[in-house]
Amino acid sequence: MTEIEPSVFTKIINGELPGRFVYRDDKCAAFLTIEPLRYGHTLVVPLKQVDKWTDLDSETWLHLSNVSQEIGEAIKTAYDTPRTGFIIAGFDVHHTHIHLFPTEEMAEFDFSKAMAADATDPKAMDEAATRLRQHLNTDENGYRLS
Repeated sequence: MTEIEPSVFTKIINGELPGRFVYRDDKCAAFLTIEPLRYGHTLVVPLKQVDKWTDLDSETWLHLSNVSQEIGEAIKTAYDTPRTGFIIAGFDVHHTHIHLFPTEEMAEFDFSKAMAADATDPKAMDEAATRLRQHLNTDENGYRLS
């Protein structure tokens, strides 16, 4: 069996690359994307690297869905938006990930309007992570505080 190259998400999860974590448990992690549609745009990623979400085992998929729902509610509350966007795209990084972001309307579901990594304000990104951690009751590594 051929070993696959670790994805950028695997490297973030393993601490080889920096990440602004808002949630983490024994099956998945959630951290801010460096190219957000809006500040607060979070990725929910299984710890095990699986390319396509349709290849996930049902237990992992259910867990990702439940965590996404919890984080989605935190995003909606933290940003006082009527909805949280939920997208599975999967073409840019070959590691299943769910995009969650605060949204007001369908026009915001457009990746061509995402901020470039070098155009985001680091202070605004840090503030977004802190804001979500407060609503999720997690620490800087994404783990539950109590």
